[in-house]
Amino acid sequence: MNLRCQELLRSQCFVDGTWTDGSGADRIAVYNPATGALVGTVPAFSQKETQKAIDAASRAWPAWKRLSVDERSRILRCWYELIVEHHLDLAVLMTLEQGKPLAEAQGEVLHGASYVEWFAEEAKRIYGDTMPMAQKGKRIVVLKEPVGVCAAITPWNFPSQMVTRKAAPALAAGCPVVLKPAARTPFSALALAFLAQKAGFPPGVFNVITGPAQEIGQEMTANPLIRKLSFTGSTAVGKRLMRDCAGTVKKVSLELGGHAPFVVFDDADVDAAVRGAMSSKYRNSGQTCVCANRFIVQEGIYAEFAEKLVAAVQKLQVGSGFDQCVQQGPLIDQAALDKVEAQVADAVTLGAEIACGGMRVGKAGYFYAPTVLLGATKDMRIAREETFGPVAPIFSFKEDRDAVSLANSTPYGLAAYFYSQNINRIWRVAEALEYGMVGINTGRMSSEAAPFGGIKESGIGREGSKYGLEEYLELKYLCLGGLDAPL
Repeated sequence: MNLRCQELLRSQCFVDGTWTDGSGADRIAVYNPATGALVGTVPAFSQKETQKAIDAASRAWPAWKRLSVDERSRILRCWYELIVEHHLDLAVLMTLEQGKPLAEAQGEVLHGASYVEWFAEEAKRIYGDTMPMAQKGKRIVVLKEPVGVCAAITPWNFPSQMVTRKAAPALAAGCPVVLKPAARTPFSALALAFLAQKAGFPPGVFNVITGPAQEIGQEMTANPLIRKLSFTGSTAVGKRLMRDCAGTVKKVSLELGGHAPFVVFDDADVDAAVRGAMSSKYRNSGQTCVCANRFIVQEGIYAEFAEKLVAAVQKLQVGSGFDQCVQQGPLIDQAALDKVEAQVADAVTLGAEIACGGMRVGKAGYFYAPTVLLGATKDMRIAREETFGPVAPIFSFKEDRDAVSLANSTPYGLAAYFYSQNINRIWRVAEALEYGMVGINTGRMSSEAAPFGGIKESGIGREGSKYGLEEYLELKYLCLGGLDAPL
């Protein structure tokens, strides 16, 4: 493995400041989705071993929350600098286990680092309030305090950025973290744990464990020492975790499934819309929760948009993420490939036309050609189900209200996009779309300074920004009496 720092490749869990195999009885194999080659193995932690990690975090909490914000900020800042210093190696690890092109992986690592930098500074701005009170001789003071030990469960599609987006605000607020990365992509998280150790986090403050999702998740949701759970993944799993957290009334934040519409109105800059569509749809081979899933294009420009989108898609090169000419890597596994094939087959059966793509690529790995479907209709599976693959179905509409109605006709509400140059239309449509995030004349909107999250069945809570820090804080109200004595 061509790493400048070989120590970044860790095959043990990180608990209480120590690298450990746990019982060592079982291991989880991790494979490169581009080649099928074994990348390595990691421990399969049991419920008892998960409990030990939570106990370690609980022991570390009193000292960590008592540190001054400047002390916590300095450690976070050091972590940020180490991530940036080693971003090339971290990108190599990510491409090996996840498959995305190396340049894209580098971009993810650096964007993930920006969350650490942001929250290192935001830790200094945890402000409370003083409030007037009607009763004489009393004062109201509101403090913000860390919620406690936090559990975080991260997905495979952004194995670095999702770690920092959850861990950095928790650590900045004064909360220890027990993190479980996806079994398909554990090495990125373990490498970040190694850099966190070098940055100076005390033992038990940041722990990374690997193992079976159900067993670890059950301990995280049931253990009363965990006071907050943050999860990114499917809506079905998020609902189950939310239900299980109810037993101890944990604070939760959930970033779940999406079914993003991408609306193009007839007054849009079509070339700009195509560029935005390429950025939104085909990044990470379409395996993002906020990527465009339904292209809804007004009749007057439907043919022009479709022609230009197909021309752009046909230029994409598919292959190993280590090939500099490649813009699209593999899907994560066979199940993902099967799902994309099934959705395309269903759409074709119901009348869609494959304008380009629509097939697997190569004999090894889980590659699928970037695809555009014309004549998509709302009775197709792809109109109702999140694809998580490089397929762009194009629907048509006549009136603005038709586009908004189609865009909102889903239980999901994570991200939406639309293109228009009419300021009146922009405000009307932006306010009518039932989504937590709306990109207007852009296909990319993720930022460490912005509140990332959805509504409806796409989740609750926000990540990033000052609002993301609030997710790891509790309010404490102090009522001070006896203050009316005369001087």
